[in-house]
Formats: sequence, structure tokens, C-alpha cells
Amino acid sequence: MSDQCLFCGIVAGSIPSVKVAEDDTTYAFMDINPASDGHLLVVPKRHSKDLLEIPGDDLTAVTLAAQRLAKVAVEELGSDGVNLLNCCGAAAWQSVFHFHLHVIPRYADKARDRLTLPWKPEVAGDMDTIAALGARLSAGQG
Repeated sequence: MSDQCLFCGIVAGSIPSVKVAEDDTTYAFMDINPASDGHLLVVPKRHSKDLLEIPGDDLTAVTLAAQRLAKVAVEELGSDGVNLLNCCGAAAWQSVFHFHLHVIPRYADKARDRLTLPWKPEVAGDMDTIAALGARLSAGQG
């Protein structure tokens, strides 16, 4: 645990939270700045700064906990869908540097859902650029 980390403080119980679920590896709690009704966060109990640093076993545990809670959001809150969101790095909107997955229930009723897309997914990209970047990513795997 990091003494300076907000989420480590939440996991330790020194910072209050609305706990949703907990197991040996993960802790899930309600987001206090929710994008939709039922928005929560799932974190590993062991501190990892971000997606690039988290050990695989903790990543697996967080992802499986998020999946379980996404199912609960659909069943118990009546959400029409769920987004899982991770932000890795300040340029990608990460504001707390302890790995976390946002579990964001989505609703057709916009009174319950304040999240909007920041880009237009229906706008096609340049296929030559897409192919070149894909080749670089493929080659960079080792």
C-alpha cells in the first residue's frame, strides 16, 4: 500500500467509502462522482499505479470482480448495458494513480445516465494509417 494513495486509504478503511464488494484481492466501492446511477470502481487491494504496472493475477481478479458486478447492475438496477473503463496515464484521464476499473451501468433513460461519448465512433479513420499503426503494434510484441 502507498501512504499517499487515495484508493489505498479506502482499501485500508482510513478513508470512508460505500463498499459494494470485497474479497481477498479486490475492493469495490461507489464512485462519488458518478457518470450514471450505480457507477462503481473495482481496485486491487495491492497497490499498482496503472494498467502497465499491475501484476496479471491482480488484473484478472479485478476484471472478474467487475464482470460479476456488471451482471448485478443489469439484474438489480435494470441497466440497459455496462461500460468497463480504465484510464492509464494522465493523458488518458487517469486522476488517481492506483489501477482501477470503472463499472458504469448505462441506461436509455438519460436522467439516470450522464455519460456521453467524447468521439464519434461512426467516423471512419484513414485505412493506410490504421494498417501502418497495426503493423507497428504487431511487430512490437516481441
